[in-house]
Amino acid sequence: MTHLVWFRNDLRCADNPALWHACSQTAEPVIAVVYDCTQQWQKHGLGPRRIAFMRNAMLALQQQLQALNIPLLIIPAGDFAGSLNSLQRLIVQLDIRSVSFNIEYEVNERHRDIEFSRWCRRQQVAVHKFHDQCVVPPGEVLTQQDQPFKVFTPFKRAWFNRSDAFYHAPLPRPHARAPQAELQQLATALVQPAPLTAEPDPLWPADEDHAHQCLQHFATEHMSRYQTQRDFPALDTTSRLSPYLAIGLLSPRQCLHTALLLNDGLQTGGKPGIDTWINELVWREFYRHLLVAFPDLCKHKAFRPETEAVPWRTHAENFAAWCEGKTGYPIVDAAQRQLREQGWMHNRLRMISAMFLTKHLLIDWRKGEAFFNYWLMDADLASNNGGWQWSASTGADGAPYFRIFNPTSQSQKFDPQGEFIGRYVPELLPLTAKNRHEPDSFQRRQCHYPEAIVEHKFARQRALNAFKNSLNLSPVMADSGESSNE
Repeated sequence: MTHLVWFRNDLRCADNPALWHACSQTAEPVIAVVYDCTQQWQKHGLGPRRIAFMRNAMLALQQQLQALNIPLLIIPAGDFAGSLNSLQRLIVQLDIRSVSFNIEYEVNERHRDIEFSRWCRRQQVAVHKFHDQCVVPPGEVLTQQDQPFKVFTPFKRAWFNRSDAFYHAPLPRPHARAPQAELQQLATALVQPAPLTAEPDPLWPADEDHAHQCLQHFATEHMSRYQTQRDFPALDTTSRLSPYLAIGLLSPRQCLHTALLLNDGLQTGGKPGIDTWINELVWREFYRHLLVAFPDLCKHKAFRPETEAVPWRTHAENFAAWCEGKTGYPIVDAAQRQLREQGWMHNRLRMISAMFLTKHLLIDWRKGEAFFNYWLMDADLASNNGGWQWSASTGADGAPYFRIFNPTSQSQKFDPQGEFIGRYVPELLPLTAKNRHEPDSFQRRQCHYPEAIVEHKFARQRALNAFKNSLNLSPVMADSGESSNE
């Protein structure tokens, strides 16, 4: 009996439950398949750089599996419907009796997998499904009333209480199998996939070994100081592992395991820097649990339905200025330019930039979410949606609508020497560090840098009024400044 492994956003050999299960059953042949669903990814708003990243990861995975004597077919399918049709034909033609895959949580992907599982039951093909995107599977962290948590802090406490029941050391790579040349020749003859090509991205090598090197470098050089250094974008001391987690070149369990080895086995109550980074892994899990519990999040709906009444502005010029990094707020512009140049943005800057769009410009968070999704190498629906709705005060957050960052004070606090601003807004380099945060009109003209497109005090009050009036709320704490519960 031949076993089939269906790869999706889990493009690795180590700690891959679906691959491990298929390889550990017997000495029988194992074949793997992954689909290039470019049209589907484009419908989901992914940009060309992110799509090329996935393609390069597929090609790297093909080489990794070849060393294990497991053929990987990379098949162009266009969209999910095309991938299902192709997969069903492949199963029939190769007389596959067992299929393994790791679960995806988004609505379209879940519907695809339900349809596939039903077809397999009719064909008497065994299906083995595994959770690999979360340490604790969605649905396993609930309130005392068996309801999903809607706020992070109580979720985190419950997650720590439940995690021991699910956590185990990462699975190793399977051992190499006996050569399967005949099976590969037969599969290739049946499918005849077009050769996959993609230009390598020098900034983001898309292979499993590089992802592990990045994890180990962060663990040894920066993890212990993560708590004190994570908010300063000029230091470049965050992990930058999110792109590798997003397409499954790393698993969250591998990340947690690495942290636990350095933290005396403690998930909390250990070294402050490592505790803080583990906390970020739990944030990632929180957003995935929400996506499963509240599938409307996949349909461009606000987590808090009452916030759909907020009168978002439609202002093409303001939105274009934000997209291009020409708002006149140096820290916002530096963040946007980093995104377009690197395909990545520092997390502190993501909050500043998202809150500027939604609160200062009062532009719908969905437009910003889509822009980030297009440009980010770590584009990921759960985390991107969760972060944007947190910033827009429409999401799962204990703090109400009056959290509004002042981008200038954020800049002064987290880029005190203006080093990051100078790196991405080089026209301001002639200015002193102090003046880079908020140049006056003369300095802006000298540096050919635009005036601010909106004044902070005015924009803040406009946002407060818009939320208060649309939600029929009293102006409690409306003058409380930058209330924050980060």
